[in-house]
Amino acid sequence: MFIKFPLDQKSAMKSLIKEYVKREFDEEIGELAAENYLEFIIKEIGPYIYNRGVQDAKAVVQDRVMMMDEDLTSLERPIKN
Repeated sequence: MFIKFPLDQKSAMKSLIKEYVKREFDEEIGELAAENYLEFIIKEIGPYIYNRGVQDAKAVVQDRVMMMDEDLTSLERPIKN
């Protein structure tokens, strides 16, 4: 896995997976199956979600840099020639 989660978060995610499978498929799965689902999601689907988060963060940073550039430009004083 490229992302490591603290044990309490990993446990919470496995519980959510178990609840989802029970609710949607009316099946109960154990810890091992939930762990396998979680590893699959993190390994195969996680990069899509992670990359989207990076893209969103990049857009926010670009907006902030643009605003800083405008703010700094507004501080310039005219120079008489």
